[in-house]
Amino acid sequence: MSDLSIESISENYFDVLKELGNIGAGNATTALASMLQSKVDMRVPQVRMLEFKDVGAILGGEEQEMVGVYLGVGGDISGSILFLVRREVATHLANKVMMGMGSGEFGEMEQSAFKEISNIITGAYLNALASMTGMMITPTVPDLTIDMAGAILSVPAVEFGIYGDNILLIQSQISDEIDIDGFFIMVPDMESYEKILKSLGILG
Repeated sequence: MSDLSIESISENYFDVLKELGNIGAGNATTALASMLQSKVDMRVPQVRMLEFKDVGAILGGEEQEMVGVYLGVGGDISGSILFLVRREVATHLANKVMMGMGSGEFGEMEQSAFKEISNIITGAYLNALASMTGMMITPTVPDLTIDMAGAILSVPAVEFGIYGDNILLIQSQISDEIDIDGFFIMVPDMESYEKILKSLGILG
């Protein structure tokens, strides 16, 4: 149905997205605690549907330096995922995984460690979505970038330009020694949105 738009998503679907956020963040917290070998607390994730131009402000401003991990999604649906955290958070997590063996900076080894962390976190959300929809969903190899939030967001912005101005953002707030705000943006193509809605019984 070509008239399907992100703006027309029903309240029922939004409730499903909130549930996806809860399950995905719960799975990610459990996996992260195991990887970090420490207790990790999670607050209820914030699920927002907002205009793309407002996303930068949520992240702390378009000039906020962030680490973004971008990966494609294949299988029964197609699209992409963007996972974002502030650079100091990425450095903290990477060094913790490396058990203090890191440089304290965000060099090649730390970036590799953070890619592994991102794989676990994005995988937790994808597994939650696959479980809820009964679909096979597979991620591609992640691509890491360090830049200002506005520049990183320009990648999905190009894709979203085809579909409209709104975006789904899941903000997961977890904490170990520091508060960690992770921003998870999923960008399915419109055909995949239809498939997801149909599998959830929201579209006939």
